[in-house]
Amino acid sequence: MRDKKNRLTSYLVLLGPAAILYASIIIFPVIYSFSLSFKEWSGYGSPTFVGLSNYINMFKDPVFWHGLRNNLYIVGVSIFGQIPLGFVLAYIIYRRMVKGSAFFESMIFLPITISAVIVAVLWSNIFSPNGLVTALARIIQDDPRFVFKIFTDKHLAIMPILFVLLWMHTGSYMIIFLANLQKISPSLIEAALIDGATEGQILRQIILPMMLNIIFTTSVFAIAGSLKSFDLIFSMTGGGPGHYTEVVAIYMYFNTLKYYRYGFGSAISIFMVLLSVGLISILRFTVSRFEKKYA
Repeated sequence: MRDKKNRLTSYLVLLGPAAILYASIIIFPVIYSFSLSFKEWSGYGSPTFVGLSNYINMFKDPVFWHGLRNNLYIVGVSIFGQIPLGFVLAYIIYRRMVKGSAFFESMIFLPITISAVIVAVLWSNIFSPNGLVTALARIIQDDPRFVFKIFTDKHLAIMPILFVLLWMHTGSYMIIFLANLQKISPSLIEAALIDGATEGQILRQIILPMMLNIIFTTSVFAIAGSLKSFDLIFSMTGGGPGHYTEVVAIYMYFNTLKYYRYGFGSAISIFMVLLSVGLISILRFTVSRFEKKYA
């Protein structure tokens, strides 16, 4: 009985501060935001209960849907671009398919060490009407007035940002995969080679099944990071022109802190939390199916 009491006291001492901190910065704000999402409040006076009006107005706003579409593009580039490319690069370095792998590893990882604001300014200048990309295009086209229409197209303006995100974050996933690939026993691969396995068979039958949990973890990071994308996009375009590159986080920022619609901003945040949970649940289900298959 005394041992149980001492064990309970130890748990409270060790976990209590962390639990209080987690509840203060995660649980309480989510609950408060959920409550505030049903109210109208400008930051002054008492909030006014408006029911589902904030959610209805959000779903009626075409700017919200455009921002959500851009967010889903970013999720797609992260899961089907950054993660596969990061794995391929990690596998090439792990299997020593190139010389000077340490150099390539450093160069690929370098972009993630640079501030997102600096990256945004750098690529904004490159893609600007007077930037490097436009200047090269004018030389190739032999047209000094040539301007890329992609930057003013409602459906394509997000593409340069997707490219920058791919360039910037692929290296971080490469490092994660490389660290876990190096945990695989070399004798396992050597035995497969002795048995006559090809490089493709080693990849499909040995490497990928052992990487399933890592792929799931990196995909969770990708989804969470993609849905809260803000700093690079805000610094690069500010969501413009004409909301063409706006994402939901920027949409929430403007409505909450510029137009003082705190209830409306809370509704947006709750929607993003639910969307994140839904996407991760679908991902968890998909990965579990693959785990059963390889088990």
